[in-house]
Amino acid sequence: MAVFNRAQLSTAAVLCVIILLTLYVTIFSPGDLIKNIPAPQKLRSSRLPTLNHPPAPVSCSCPQGSVQLKDHLPQDQKEELVKRRAKEFQKHKNRTTSVLSRLLLALPNSPLQYPIQGFKVRPLTSTLIPGLALHAGQRSNYKVSLTVSKGVLTTKIPAEGVKVQGDGENKLIMESSSLVTLNDLLAKVTYTSTVYHIDTGDLASFQFENHEAIFPITIKQPQLPVLYDMGTDISSHVTITTKTFLRYTQLKALLSSIRRFYSNIKVIIADDSFEPEHMTGEHIEQYFMPPAQGWFAGRNLAVSQVTTKYFLWLDDDFVFTEKTKIEKLVEVMEAVPELDMVGGTVQGNQFYFSILYEEGEEMEGGCLHRKSKKKFSSLPGYPQCSLTSGVVNFFLARTDAVQKVGFDPKLQRVAHSEFFMDGLGSLLVATCNHVSIGHQRKQNQSKYNHFRHPARNDAEFKLRLHFFKNHLKCIKYG
Repeated sequence: MAVFNRAQLSTAAVLCVIILLTLYVTIFSPGDLIKNIPAPQKLRSSRLPTLNHPPAPVSCSCPQGSVQLKDHLPQDQKEELVKRRAKEFQKHKNRTTSVLSRLLLALPNSPLQYPIQGFKVRPLTSTLIPGLALHAGQRSNYKVSLTVSKGVLTTKIPAEGVKVQGDGENKLIMESSSLVTLNDLLAKVTYTSTVYHIDTGDLASFQFENHEAIFPITIKQPQLPVLYDMGTDISSHVTITTKTFLRYTQLKALLSSIRRFYSNIKVIIADDSFEPEHMTGEHIEQYFMPPAQGWFAGRNLAVSQVTTKYFLWLDDDFVFTEKTKIEKLVEVMEAVPELDMVGGTVQGNQFYFSILYEEGEEMEGGCLHRKSKKKFSSLPGYPQCSLTSGVVNFFLARTDAVQKVGFDPKLQRVAHSEFFMDGLGSLLVATCNHVSIGHQRKQNQSKYNHFRHPARNDAEFKLRLHFFKNHLKCIKYG
């Protein structure tokens, strides 16, 4: 009779456990292991790798010193304004969100293979779904299903060896005793959207036993590129734009300084003066507006007439100097094609600001904080430039990018940051200190100053506009 000491017994016990575990894993595949976990109903209810809705937005915190915009609404109109804003905000959400905004979570150890990003289809066009496959252990039968909501699914069905249900419908079920045959079917599945939309999406559910994967399908009409055939001269790259009002002496000085350094570059002038005065000279386009239409209306007009890839925006009382090198700004924009706008300095003053925005709760609105002299990071390759949210009124901009944002003509006098607020999330902006422009000496013009410094009701109007148009609860300028 053999005798074992305590150490030998412990070693034998460990070996037995290892052997049993190895046999269990060999006999049962990972899918079987999951399937045989107790309380399968509980597992199924928690297995979904999705959240039906993104987390509910919470109320944002207004920075100390913020203006509470609701306090600037007319009391007799406040209730109705709030209702109208809520209605318009829901319409905005319908236009700008889709099922692709839904949060998806992937659980580990799934036997399902599927595209997780980048699957894009044209509306109403049949497109092969890339990468669909099943990786499972030995089974007597394999059964998978695919479900969509805004389209139909099809596959090429072989003569024998498979069972297919729902071909050409929104739920496709495929079953086979051969994993190879099933994967061949999956490799031939196509998706076709059934509702025409230029930019939306669908979510596809891919199921096998207790596993489910949900992946996004982007439905988008391709856009034609808009390219600018740039020549070799700066005048074919850039158009200079400005807005003038009652300041023809300053405007003439600006034009004279431009011609000193750039003889052929086109200058576009938007003019809403009461008594228009025609500017003469080659490569000058002057557009007359009804009197006192305002700064943003003039900007819209001037920029709408630009045909070059870039435009340089100037105030009408600026003046070109030896440091006003437009080519240097173009160099930055061409080197970093993601940029939409590059600002310079005005007489050495590099004014820029960041915009911090929280969406906030739906009924209250968001919180916005404009911080002067704040930037995010330096621009790679250009240490003299930094990324920010807004810049001074001396900037080079990509024409098509600015045209898409536009300038709100409701803002006639009190406006600058508002353009960058409207462009937040659309325009990538940088500020640079190696290109500068001069500023003419201020002159006492009582008629111009009357419009330049508007009454309090203009500022109040702007706050009410932010409340409704930008869906803001509060705003702080710092």
